[in-house]
Amino acid sequence: MTGYAIDWATQYLDFAQKFASRTIWEKKAAFKALFKVVDPGSDPIALQPGKVLNALQPVSKSQSGHAANKMRKNLVAAWYWGVKYLSFPEKNPCQIDRFPETKSPRYVPSEQDFWAAYDAANPYDQRMLLAYLNTAARKRELFGMTWADVDFDNRRVRLWTAKREGGAKEFDWIPMTDDLFATMVEQRKHARGDLVFPDPETGEAFTSRQHYLERLCKRAKVRTFCWHAIRHLSASILIQNQVPLPTIQKILRHKNLTTTQGYIHELDNARDLMAALSRTNKSPRTRSSRPRADLVAVK
Repeated sequence: MTGYAIDWATQYLDFAQKFASRTIWEKKAAFKALFKVVDPGSDPIALQPGKVLNALQPVSKSQSGHAANKMRKNLVAAWYWGVKYLSFPEKNPCQIDRFPETKSPRYVPSEQDFWAAYDAANPYDQRMLLAYLNTAARKRELFGMTWADVDFDNRRVRLWTAKREGGAKEFDWIPMTDDLFATMVEQRKHARGDLVFPDPETGEAFTSRQHYLERLCKRAKVRTFCWHAIRHLSASILIQNQVPLPTIQKILRHKNLTTTQGYIHELDNARDLMAALSRTNKSPRTRSSRPRADLVAVK
């Protein structure tokens, strides 16, 4: 006997602490589903594919095939970790057939709807929304950004991600558009700590803010979109402005896209290309009686 199933889970989750918090939560949820069917005190080597199937089928029915497949993926990874560190057999009982998925395309707002939501926001949130549009950042990348990540002299910002192989945190420097530079200068005037966009009430990093966007979109009378949809909108705007696809992939910092082919352009000239994201010198999409953010142009 190699120990108990709960020991396997505990040790693997300890190892997984290097991953993003969302990933850790998903791995915990996978084991929680498994232990509804499998005795945590049993020998993990005795685990059979049928048990894994019985654990994940209810998830596919009550949640979705996609949710069940995510749990399957995490259990497969946990087993292979056991092969490497706990002398588990190489035949993986968690590698059951994938569940059917019905995927709905992510809703990406139009530019008009984005700016309508922007106009409905207060000045602080306007600056945050503009930063998302002009960096194409993932949600938590701006939530965790500090002033050490803002290089005013070289007009660039540093985005950290854990979405790389092994969960290691890595960073990329992204050029600042004129809009983003002015936004950061204005935000710096209101800074009270190390975080660039902290929760104004607590001074701590935001964790989700999804309900905020729901309320904002309702106030702006536009279809609700999520933070990640702004990242898709950024890419869409760049494509519409004929920015080369390899450059867009570099801006989005996708290292393993199956569609990536050929040479990935460096960001040496990306500041000019990313100017397509800027609202400067564009006709306003919407009109609003709400005050705009005081984004003073900086020469």
